[in-house]
Amino acid sequence: MSVRLYVPADAAALAVGADKVAAEIAKQAEARGLDVEIIRNGSRGMLWLEPLVEVVTPKGRVAFGPVKPSDVASLFEAGFTDGNTHPLCLGLTEEIPFLKGQTRLTFARCGIIDPLSLEEYRQHGGLKGLEKAVSLTSAEIVAQVTESGLRGRGGAGFPTGIKWKTVADAKADQKYIVCNADEGDSGTFADRMMMEGDPFLLIEGMIIAGIAVGATRGYVYTRSEYPHAIAVMEKAVAVARQAGLLGPSVLGSGYSFDMEVRAGAGAYVCGEETSLLNSLEGKRGTVRAKPPLPALQGLFGLPTVVNNVMSLTSVPVILDKGPAFYRNYGVGRSHGTIPIQIAGNVKHGGLYETAFGLTLHQLIEEIGGGTITGRPVKAVQVGGPLGAYFPPSLFDTVFDYEAFAARDGLIGHAGIVVFDDSADMLKQARFAMEFCAAESCGKCTPCRIGSTRGVEVADKIAKGVETEKNLALLTDLCNTMKFGSLCALGGFTPYPVLSAMRHFPQDFAPTPLIEAAE
Repeated sequence: MSVRLYVPADAAALAVGADKVAAEIAKQAEARGLDVEIIRNGSRGMLWLEPLVEVVTPKGRVAFGPVKPSDVASLFEAGFTDGNTHPLCLGLTEEIPFLKGQTRLTFARCGIIDPLSLEEYRQHGGLKGLEKAVSLTSAEIVAQVTESGLRGRGGAGFPTGIKWKTVADAKADQKYIVCNADEGDSGTFADRMMMEGDPFLLIEGMIIAGIAVGATRGYVYTRSEYPHAIAVMEKAVAVARQAGLLGPSVLGSGYSFDMEVRAGAGAYVCGEETSLLNSLEGKRGTVRAKPPLPALQGLFGLPTVVNNVMSLTSVPVILDKGPAFYRNYGVGRSHGTIPIQIAGNVKHGGLYETAFGLTLHQLIEEIGGGTITGRPVKAVQVGGPLGAYFPPSLFDTVFDYEAFAARDGLIGHAGIVVFDDSADMLKQARFAMEFCAAESCGKCTPCRIGSTRGVEVADKIAKGVETEKNLALLTDLCNTMKFGSLCALGGFTPYPVLSAMRHFPQDFAPTPLIEAAE
């Protein structure tokens, strides 16, 4: 009787030896004459447990991890293929507290199925949203997405339904769907996990978007640093095309939609939608002035929907379960679930999908387990390298777009990076300016020059040179960048700088000179 095992092929698992673990399992099974089927799945998102090996048993899938190649022989000796106990045994995967406490709507299949098996995708509820979409009119699909309250998961939080309606109402012979998968924020990995672990969900979401707005062509724009995601997506697109999901008649409906994957060189600014469009057209990735909006004059000057991976992968759930089902999750104007990525100096780092509404304290201390060093948490940065730093006094902040905005923060792509009390916040503020200077496309002066001057001023503060004067100058530079930059790169860089200055003033105080010992 064949035993089915799952070993992730997710990039995070590969980085800690998943391929070697899979090879050793195959080797040990052959040596013992055991019939073992190894499925390379996506990650469950519990990154501190990778490589996580799962065994299918009559009771359910039993997890073992983190597994090293040197552990494999002892696993077989303990009879792990029957789900028997071992020091690395974590019990039933679904009962692991980090996973059990989640509300998985978009990541419901990630880590469970073979990412490239369309049959398994269907068996686990895939394509139900698309099957409903082909029976609806464009206006009905847009209305359902609008009613769901879905907002852009890429960071801006703009209502998805409004964007779709603008493109749907535009008159043009050709329209496009562009998926922004240029995931460049530090501490974020949800897009990559989705593309590697459940690529058909993204394809399904893009097809529905195409039907909704009258677009017949789609592009997934990602970064060259994601070779595994690119490979999986390209294979999935080929499988979908062969199965009739893509092509001249989607599911035999008469709707036409096809798509392809494009890789950028990894410029951070190409995460901004107009820079992305320029890059996709083969031009230099520089920011365009708005208006015109991409919804009206986007790719090749034609109406274009530009949505993030998480936005598009939420759509099939909405069409399948209904807008009310989705809208009932969350708080305030933040509806649905959000895949929060917990990273940095934290014990239990990984992806945690939940409804909006948890506090930072719950996410960091209860779910994340506090710092891995055991030291007190000093700050968390939410929303990538351009997100604000929050001190423990603000850990009662609820994960909600408006709640963060009220405290001069932003959710962004929902990445949380944790720092303990050894972090120097002046150095972190300097890094924000340095990052902006390195990644600026150079088109606008506030971003290009302001960030360079910001680094210089931070260095003067660090040396104790006219501290008060330079703190005032740094604040002035931030205000100029915030209100004068063309895009969010220059406009949001002030968030980490100003928050570090406001919440951690002791790190910006002049360092007293120490007299040399006699």
